[in-house]
Amino acid sequence: MRTQVAIIGAGPSGLLLGQLLHKAGIDAIILERQSGDYVLGRIRAGVLEQVCIDLLDEVGVGQRMHQEGLVHGGFDMLFQGRRHRIDMHGLTGGKNVMVYGQTEVTRDLMDARREAGLPTVYEANHVTVRDFDTTRPRVHYEKDGKTFEIECDFIAGCDGFHGVCRASVPEGAVASYEKIYPFGWLGVLSDTPPVHEELIYVNSQRGFALCSMRSHTRSRHYLQVPLSDTVEGWSDDAFWNELRLRLDPAARDALVTGPSLEKSIAPLRSFVAEPMRFGRLFLAGDAAHIVPPTGAKGLNLAATDVKYLSRALIEFYQEKSQAGIDTYSDTCLRRIWKAERFSWWFTSLMHHFPENGPIGQKLQEAELDYLVHSEAAARSVAENYVGLPLDFGE
Repeated sequence: MRTQVAIIGAGPSGLLLGQLLHKAGIDAIILERQSGDYVLGRIRAGVLEQVCIDLLDEVGVGQRMHQEGLVHGGFDMLFQGRRHRIDMHGLTGGKNVMVYGQTEVTRDLMDARREAGLPTVYEANHVTVRDFDTTRPRVHYEKDGKTFEIECDFIAGCDGFHGVCRASVPEGAVASYEKIYPFGWLGVLSDTPPVHEELIYVNSQRGFALCSMRSHTRSRHYLQVPLSDTVEGWSDDAFWNELRLRLDPAARDALVTGPSLEKSIAPLRSFVAEPMRFGRLFLAGDAAHIVPPTGAKGLNLAATDVKYLSRALIEFYQEKSQAGIDTYSDTCLRRIWKAERFSWWFTSLMHHFPENGPIGQKLQEAELDYLVHSEAAARSVAENYVGLPLDFGE
């Protein structure tokens, strides 16, 4: 087989890249190790920045998002038993975010690709990427007991943190920067109405909590828990009882509980791989970086990665220029490190760190008190939360 771009990974970043390239008339094949149903079964966050919303509109998959997504112009920060609203809309000149689940984003992109008749190979086993340091990269994979080879001009590694693409880079060619946090997020999905019309981020001496949502009738709540905890050790009743203890009285009264539809513990890490280009192999999304979920930057960063990559590839094919390709890694990393900084700062501010002792809690509360009473500080938080423009700092 022959294509212009081989995309490894059919998550939202790979699918979005495929649509951006298709709109520009560039051929691409997507390979995915899992089944389509498995990909859609992944439970992920869904707070979309304006840049991400615009990209989904650009590729023509925004209709259902605008019908079903929940536009948020702010969020609450709860500390010392009181809630304070960050008015993102007012502080950023009218910008908002949209709550729309990553699963739904993936479904919309899958549907669009299928309707356009574009090739996606699910359950592609033993994928290998080869010769990406030449002008004739190749991808090998197995499907239904047969081996296939794809010749291509470029390979896009959108295959996640544990994918084959970054693992195929020669040792020493990539530098990794990583921070593992000493706790995780215990998340529960339930068919219950949200506690509040906007998200509530909670700093308490018992640990962080987040009251989020997927729709007007489906909620997603999180608790900070030790990494040693297990899902089996948390009954639904135990989860709801602990969440109540971390909320303010008004939120506690508004909390509606119910059976969990899904329950999981996600570890938190900050991770960046540099560079993101190796000859004609490019990394994008979780293959190149991971952020803590505090502030919901993961999907949004992946979307901007593939926007930069699609722009570079379109420039290569339409203008015969390598300028975008040569600057892809540096352009992405400037934005990535800003998002990594914000997610690290927000995580450090809102979570309980027992090793920091009572003074650590007091310092957090002092910073939070300053933040909600200083327009300049609140504007900085709002600006980062709604997402920096694609061309920020250029």
